[in-house]
Order: sequence, then C-alpha cells, then structure tokens
Amino acid sequence: MVRFYIQPDSDIPASNQLFNQIRFAIASRQFPPGHRLPSTRQLAMETGLHRNTISKVYRQLEEHGLVDAQAGSGIYVRALGHEGGSRLNSPILDQYPEANKIIQRSLDELLSQGCSLNEAREMFLGEIDWRLRCSARVLVTAPTQDIGIGQLMAQELEEALKIPVQLVPIEQLTNLLEKVPSGTVVTSRYFIGQAEAIAAPKSVRVIPVDIYNFAKEIELVRDLPKGTYLGIVSLSSGLLRATEVIIHSLRGEDILVMTAQLTDSYKINSIIRTARVVVCDQASYGIVKDLVHANRDELIRQPQLVYCPNYIGAESINLLKRELGLN
Repeated sequence: MVRFYIQPDSDIPASNQLFNQIRFAIASRQFPPGHRLPSTRQLAMETGLHRNTISKVYRQLEEHGLVDAQAGSGIYVRALGHEGGSRLNSPILDQYPEANKIIQRSLDELLSQGCSLNEAREMFLGEIDWRLRCSARVLVTAPTQDIGIGQLMAQELEEALKIPVQLVPIEQLTNLLEKVPSGTVVTSRYFIGQAEAIAAPKSVRVIPVDIYNFAKEIELVRDLPKGTYLGIVSLSSGLLRATEVIIHSLRGEDILVMTAQLTDSYKINSIIRTARVVVCDQASYGIVKDLVHANRDELIRQPQLVYCPNYIGAESINLLKRELGLN
C-alpha cells in the first residue's frame, strides 16, 4: 500500500511534495492504469493537508495528462498508448468497408483451429509490427532541460531491445515527425502529455514506459542513521530534483543530501570525499567507481556505492517488446 509523507517544516511546498510523490507512484506503476486515487478526504486524513490543497494537486495531475476525473466516481490513472485497447474507428471502416468482415473471418478461422483470442492478437500484432519495422523508428523523447533522462532511457532501451534508438528533444519532435512520419515515440509518463500533443495529430503512436519503483533504494534511505551524508549522482537533472523531494518527504532534515550531474566533476569529487553512501544511475556508476579508486589514498573512508541498473521498469520493457513485435 502506497503511503504519502509530508514534511510540514520543509522549504518545499506541501502541494509540490504530494504532487511529486503521486506522480512517482503513477510513473513506477505502483498506481497502475485504471487505479482509483484516494479521495481528498482519505488523503487529507493521511497527510494532514487541507482537501482544497489535495484537489489542487489532482487538477495538476489531470493537466499533465496523468489522471482522469470521472464525475461522481473519482480520480483514475489514465490508460495510455497500448494500455487503452483501442478498436478500429469508423472513418477507417468507411474507407475499407470489407475490412471488418475480413478481420472477423480471419479471427473465426484461427479460433476454429483452437487458437485463443490472446494468441490471435499476438499473431496479428506480430505480423503488422514486423512489416512496419522496415521503415519504423523508435524515438525516445524528453525535454531539452532534462535531456539526461532521455539519454538514460535510450541507453536502456537500446540494450534491452537490441535495435537502434534515436533520442529527440521534445522541442524538436514536431520537425522530425514532419520529415519522418513513421515510427514509435517512447517517453516516460512524466512527459506523456507533451509527447501525445505533438505525435497524436500526426497519427504516430506514443508508448509510455513506467519507471523502476526504486523500492530497495527507498528502503535504504529509510534505514540510514540520522545525520548520514547521502550522495546522488545521475545524468538527469530532473531525476535528481525528484529524488531530493522524495527523500526529503521521507526523512526531512534527518539526513544530508548532495546531488551532482555526471558532468559536474567538482561536485562528484566533493561527494565521494564526504558521503557515507553514494547512489548512482547506470551511466554514472562506472565513472564514480573509477574516481573513488583513483582517490582511495586520500579518502578517510571510502563511500558505499549503490548501483541502480534501471530507470525503466522490467515489465514495461517487456510490454514495449511485444508492442514492437520483438519477442
């Protein structure tokens, strides 16, 4: 069960703390598509916040395209991309009037041979995606101001999918899709609203990936002794900001946190000389480890290095493989 923690004496506004924690729960699939968010009354009792503040946070989540408000029912996590289960729409049926009959006959024939609906679906999607891959491209997108998170996603997807992946800043996505209209746009749920607004009018599919839930790392933070100096090193400035907010929400001023982007060698050197624990993403771990080794004679105590091998959740990568016909 997901629980939210608000530090009342924090410099970070309470609404920002709650917004970032809920967004993390959605992005890491702790709140999966279709999940009903707690009522404002429930969340007010849990966090001590005013219901108006919680309503404001829910409106922000809706504006970011992460949730849908259903009158008289509640707030639900949106289903996106492959999660929506969309059907053939009427304009396509009007253009190809025999298409529905052809599909039904083909499906009936497969079912008569003992094939299940799920197996038939996989066959159809596999054949279609196989034909599309000759010209399709996988485009990973993220805002320019946090292109580091895009680099993390692109690196992980290239390793997992074994196909070329192109990184495109969201600000340049419109121009690229004008030139290359085919392909699949992949992004984190953090940026799904912006990506869909650009790609959907061009009939380019957008697939959101869920981030790793960092359960082990969060447990580590909870268990750190009071006064511990914790270092965080990442390619992504946005990931560092979100991490600081979540850690502060969990521990307040109990532990000291210093963050550094991979490009800031001065800060990284300060961290390895001071921190008891240093958490690194996939791109940063090797470099930080080499720096610790190179400076081992000058360090009073070598920090414990914690390696986060993933940003994208494993199940999300498996779903993406099926979407692209790569299984």
